[in-house]
Amino acid sequence: MDDETLLAAATARVDELPGAGLEHPFGPEWDVFKVRGKVFMLQTQYSGRAMVTVKSHPEDAEALCATFADIAPGYHVNKKHWISVTPGPSLEPGLIEELVTESYRLVVAKLPRAQRPVDPDVFGVASPHQA
Repeated sequence: MDDETLLAAATARVDELPGAGLEHPFGPEWDVFKVRGKVFMLQTQYSGRAMVTVKSHPEDAEALCATFADIAPGYHVNKKHWISVTPGPSLEPGLIEELVTESYRLVVAKLPRAQRPVDPDVFGVASPHQA
């Protein structure tokens, strides 16, 4: 996966998420994606390479970092709860979409129920009838 494919896969998934929006609170070099004012994904260039940072369960983050050479603890964020993804051969667009969706669900789950644009317990979770 190259830089363009990584950013395109992540951004395409964000475009499908209810209530998601793009902001630039850290300047034009950082794309910050939020739902109801809470960050769930960041995109930037680091050392000339694309980087996508998303929230993750600590156990999942640890496993992902151990499994994929192109996933590392979050850059400039809490390394226990965030991971950073850079382009590389170990990644597929489907994995990026899953990581973005899970990050969104984790953030939505922390919102007051009245502010949630979706039910995080079922949104983006494949049902047994989907194949």
